[in-house]
Amino acid sequence: MACSLTPLEWRLSDAPVAYAEALAFMDDRAAAIRAGTAPECVWLLEHPPLYTAGTSATPADLIDPERFPVHKTGRGGEYTYHGPGQRIGYVMLDLKARGGDVRRFVRDLEEWIIRTLARFTVTGERREGRAGVWVRRTDKGAPGREDKVAALGVRVRHWVSLHGIALNVEPDLSHYDGIVPCGIAEHGVTSLADLGLTPSMSEVDMALRAEFDSVFLKDAA
Repeated sequence: MACSLTPLEWRLSDAPVAYAEALAFMDDRAAAIRAGTAPECVWLLEHPPLYTAGTSATPADLIDPERFPVHKTGRGGEYTYHGPGQRIGYVMLDLKARGGDVRRFVRDLEEWIIRTLARFTVTGERREGRAGVWVRRTDKGAPGREDKVAALGVRVRHWVSLHGIALNVEPDLSHYDGIVPCGIAEHGVTSLADLGLTPSMSEVDMALRAEFDSVFLKDAA
């Protein structure tokens, strides 16, 4: 099994990638990482509009099953939406070589998002019992309102991670109406555009790449 943390391959897809294609790639790469025949990989991409059901998904949370294709997946979590304007980061890392701490890996994913958001003057925060990264809203006339700006869901197979993060840059937020996102009905979702920011996807990619190094390369040995 591979023990080196370098090199790491970055993949970038400009056109939307079919969900089944992404799953097949992750499965193959995870097996190759475990075998030591391919490097770790982070893949930044978008999907066409679709819903995914994690291992904890509750059927009642799929409000409009005919709206978009629904994909069952082995990641943790409940229902979520993927679509254009949302940057997906699929993270395939050798966690055993990084200390074998899955909880720390999840926190590092959150930290990656939080630091990326800070580059765009957005304060992202964690919430106990609510996965993902949240922002406090002061612009919607509802004191104390909090919206989710990024989701995360992971799967670990033989100590190699699959899936990762979904950061809302400028998606159509009405597409979340077909589900109860992540099983949380009492809070909303937002995006950088909804917060009044207009970075390009390439600018978001540059921020994600820079902050990935600041979070994950600290584990290099």
